Amino acid sequence: MAEQAVEVATDPFGRETPRGTVTGLISALAAKDYTRAAHYFHLSAEEDEAQLVDQGAIWATKLQAALDQQGTLLPFGALSNEASGRLDDELPADTEEVGRLGGEEGLPILLTRTDSPVGSEVWGISQETVEALEAVSVAATNPAEPEDGESAEVAGAPLQDWALLLGSAAGSFFLYWLISAGLLAIMRRFVADREKSAIYRFTQAALPPLSLFLAVVTFHLWTGSIEASIVARQTLLRYIGIVGWVALAWFALRLVDAIARVASARMERRQRRQAVSVVVLLRRTAKIVLFLLATVAVLDTLGVDVTTGIAALGIGGIALALGAQKAVENLIGSLNVIADRPVQVGDFCRAGDIVGTVEDIGMRSTRIRTNERTLVTIPNGDFSSREIENFAKRDRFLFNPTIGVEYGISAGQLRRAVEIIEQILRDHHLIEKDGLRARFAHFGESSLDIEIWSYIMVADYAESRLIRQELLLAIFERFKAAGLAIAYPTRTVHLVTQENDVGA
Repeated sequence: MAEQAVEVATDPFGRETPRGTVTGLISALAAKDYTRAAHYFHLSAEEDEAQLVDQGAIWATKLQAALDQQGTLLPFGALSNEASGRLDDELPADTEEVGRLGGEEGLPILLTRTDSPVGSEVWGISQETVEALEAVSVAATNPAEPEDGESAEVAGAPLQDWALLLGSAAGSFFLYWLISAGLLAIMRRFVADREKSAIYRFTQAALPPLSLFLAVVTFHLWTGSIEASIVARQTLLRYIGIVGWVALAWFALRLVDAIARVASARMERRQRRQAVSVVVLLRRTAKIVLFLLATVAVLDTLGVDVTTGIAALGIGGIALALGAQKAVENLIGSLNVIADRPVQVGDFCRAGDIVGTVEDIGMRSTRIRTNERTLVTIPNGDFSSREIENFAKRDRFLFNPTIGVEYGISAGQLRRAVEIIEQILRDHHLIEKDGLRARFAHFGESSLDIEIWSYIMVADYAESRLIRQELLLAIFERFKAAGLAIAYPTRTVHLVTQENDVGA
């Protein structure tokens, strides 16, 4: 018979990890459920279970009172969510420090890992911490029995504690906002051109989210030094961590935008249009990565098991890649286009049978505006594999017409025609002098053909057409003045008359 796998039951109190133990304990204290809170303690096993629960409830009330009086617990995000706990804290493998009694310099609050009745290993407040509670002086009040005149409670904590903590968080942010607004006002007085000042742009982008993040950090540091309900403090520390991650993501996104704007402006001033496309692609990629990281951090703070989700995303990513080969091909094509730089935004080019001006090089496709003013979108996987002719990269234009003169002129007139053309080319200041030539090439069907070879030293296509027109008109005028005519298609017919002798 095949052996059956033994399934380990899940702990009903969520004590599999240090984070689960502390979260469950705070939840029980907030509900004033000290019987449930007792299960988060590892007490001596000398008494029966009922006595252990009663004793644990007593220690839970003492622990809550001690924590309310300047005791501290690690924030939710700092607590290990691994069953093994942290292994780099120089403590035994089955021991985890999660807070302090009596402030940062007080006695440590330790969790220990032991076997539970259901067979799994669970974390609980250690016997050593329970004994340490004896050395901590706490007010002789029972949190489960509020005194007369005590303020109303919200979510397991006094309303006045919530107001104190929330007010301090809002005050911290307001203070940092005033400082940042004052700093920007001072910079505006001394920076003449704020649009071109990289320092001002970065400062303007960074200060609002940085003020929010500093307010979160200040709140974290400040909450451990005041006497307030541990329930309110831990709850706010947990969810203000989300604000901290949002502030960091906001700061990074604004910084990415500021860097991208400054970099794009510099590239445009230097006429490096391809670099602008790279900046745009990098900015989009950075934003996507930042959004994913912030989402994972927020979900982790909310208690969602992101490890399983990331593993599932990895497996799903492989399946998605297999089903989205075209998308991957286009992304790789985008990287090839950006790395090889066959064209830039604004270039006039030919890609296969498409001729036009490049308007955008995106992560998936390249858009070309044709001469008919239509917009053609070509996937980058296809675009990168095409034969691309970039007309914008020309530093000069070839002037290579063939001029035909009429038959019937003398050899001297033909030489004169060649000399006239060469002289016109040498006299023009935008014709490259090295290698220019005009040569009688061959006898055509209707003309004596003179072939011209030279370069017009301009990079602009429209300007090259004007110079070409100037040269052709100059040739036409000089030929007419010299009595030379431009040939046109003609046909000469020779008639031969043959007389037959007729015999008498």
